[in-house]
Amino acid sequence: MQPPTPRVDPRLPGYLLEPLTGGWSGETFLAVPSPGSGGGDRLVARFFTDARHAPAAARIQAALLDRVRAVLPVPVVREVHDSDGVLPGLLVAELLPGERGDLVLARLVAEQRERRERGRPEGGPPEWGRRTEDDLGVLGRSLGRVAGTLTATPMPRTGLFAGADLRIEPFDLWLPDWVDTHARGLAEAGWSDGEVAGLRKVAERAAVDLEGAATCLVHSDLNPKNVLVDPATFQVTGVLDWEFAHAGHPATDLGNLLRFDREPSFVEGVLDGWSAAVGAPAIGPGATDRRRAVDLARSADLVALIELATRPVANPVVRQARAHLLAITCTGDVHAAP
Repeated sequence: MQPPTPRVDPRLPGYLLEPLTGGWSGETFLAVPSPGSGGGDRLVARFFTDARHAPAAARIQAALLDRVRAVLPVPVVREVHDSDGVLPGLLVAELLPGERGDLVLARLVAEQRERRERGRPEGGPPEWGRRTEDDLGVLGRSLGRVAGTLTATPMPRTGLFAGADLRIEPFDLWLPDWVDTHARGLAEAGWSDGEVAGLRKVAERAAVDLEGAATCLVHSDLNPKNVLVDPATFQVTGVLDWEFAHAGHPATDLGNLLRFDREPSFVEGVLDGWSAAVGAPAIGPGATDRRRAVDLARSADLVALIELATRPVANPVVRQARAHLLAITCTGDVHAAP
């Protein structure tokens, strides 16, 4: 297979742009000094090409990175360019060290399952197999701390960021209305009227559950794919891709982390890290224990699951979201999985 042809952009003279793997948008590139350019640092170039992006998307993301840099590992921004009507918005940032978290997590889960299938060798030590469990827990705690840190970052109101000054454009979302808004997309994905009605009932209960929480900064796409991790220590080295960040419910990022990845030692690690960073219940009235935190996280994650399930392009994440959402609808249980 031929490698992808590098792109060039006049705003990055002396660099070739190679697509970065892992994302579905096709808007993120590795900027590599071109031969004969005299060298330079490898950088990450994020374009804002799709019509869904706000006109100031690049500057909003740069401002968010500046806002959280004191508490989270995020890349330093080198350049920001607005769209000129011909070229899209562009954010250029440093390339952080680390491996994509989803690859690290998948490797650890595969090791754990292989050990379970093989069983402990005769005469093997009692701690045989615990190393992978411990590593999953360390990774989970590192990711959970990120979610907890964001939960502890208050915002004055719910809404979307509307400019580089991070002013908030109010946006109130009620889950049953969100189901109604996406009913046509669900039907196009093969859902029956009865299934949509069943999902709306789940959404009604979840909406009541989510009421009363303080508003915080939400990454809104906080899953291992958007995090870099040291593969030796399992500590987070970078939190990436803030395009969906907003001011919202404090259980949202926890729900995203726990959406598909449910290995028990990983989940316990996430909850350990999240609890340590939050320091006290902060995601809603009555959130006094871990079970309650997970209840609220699953309910808050319905917003993203519904949006993902109605996307027209069925990539693997969309297919997973559809399967999870259907399981939730059929059982009436926000914790259900296919």
